[in-house]
Amino acid sequence: MSPEELVRDHTIYSCVMGSRAFGLATEESDTDRRGVFLAPTSLQWRFDKPPTHVEGPADEQFSWELERFCDLALRANPNILECLHSPLVEHADTTGRELLSLRAAFLSRQVHATFVRYAAGQRRKLEAHTRLHGAPRWKHAMHLLRLLTSCRDLLRTGELVIDVGDERERLLSVRRGEVPWPDVTAWMARLADEADEAAAGSPLPPEPDRSRVEDFLHRTRLRSALETGPYDEVVQRVESGGGVR
Repeated sequence: MSPEELVRDHTIYSCVMGSRAFGLATEESDTDRRGVFLAPTSLQWRFDKPPTHVEGPADEQFSWELERFCDLALRANPNILECLHSPLVEHADTTGRELLSLRAAFLSRQVHATFVRYAAGQRRKLEAHTRLHGAPRWKHAMHLLRLLTSCRDLLRTGELVIDVGDERERLLSVRRGEVPWPDVTAWMARLADEADEAAAGSPLPPEPDRSRVEDFLHRTRLRSALETGPYDEVVQRVESGGGVR
């Protein structure tokens, strides 16, 4: 089965991400699509495993296999967690809807370290580019401010909201280069400090609910085996706790 077929025939969840999901789209904005596919269990029982991710087949499209997606989400990967919270869902089958119902299980105070660490790395790249070329990358600066705001609010409320809402025009003014660079860097530093303060009293749990996610993945793999392979009797026996003889 080709990677393109996995995405075409086995996608369980897909959404629009990027500026359109963040409420920051302009006439020039692309449509970035992200998705999750479930590789049939029978493919997992071969020496050559299915891919953990697939780029394409459409332009600006990227998908992860379910297990890889869950693993990254449990590690509080910012891009993955935001994908789960896109307001622009294009497709979700039964398994996809169950994945969405688990969004809270992936959230924990670990987001403080991963989001802020990612933001710090991006800020260093921005500052290096500015020193080298004499002009900031305003679009990247805008998205970094958006990410830091999202992180701060997530730590404060326990909920991840990726649409910028009332902050749209203020952020777009950064993209247009209308805000002095020292003011932009001061804004970034303030948001990082506010995220640090919010982390101490955050309503988020210390760790994600790994067992709940693992149970979902286990049941999903078993269902896939029952539907697609000649292993029904074995899988039913394992699912019932009888083991394999």
